[in-house]
Amino acid sequence: MSRLIRLANPIRATFSQIRVMSNDSQQPGWGSGAGKGGGSGGSVRDAGGAFGKRQATKEEEYFRKLSQSQIETLKNSLSEEIEYHKDQIEDHQEAVARHKRKLEELKKIIEHKDD
Repeated sequence: MSRLIRLANPIRATFSQIRVMSNDSQQPGWGSGAGKGGGSGGSVRDAGGAFGKRQATKEEEYFRKLSQSQIETLKNSLSEEIEYHKDQIEDHQEAVARHKRKLEELKKIIEHKDD
């Protein structure tokens, strides 16, 4: 269960980052100076110009890489879980077959006692 909770966090973080990175029609482009909406992106981005745009591009690249890393981690984890559950299915099928054989043996024992 804790594994599933741990896996849910990268997804939530990824979607919140996507929401933060989406453009707002009231905001000027990334790196073009401080916007009217309150918080700013830092002193380099406040200054605007080429450095602000470069910083914004670097931040977008960082979050894109982070997102891809989280997705890859989630994908690997899900693949591991699929393999685990396939192994469990196989083990359970073997157990069912074993129990069926025992039932057949018990039926034969009962039939021989009745004879």
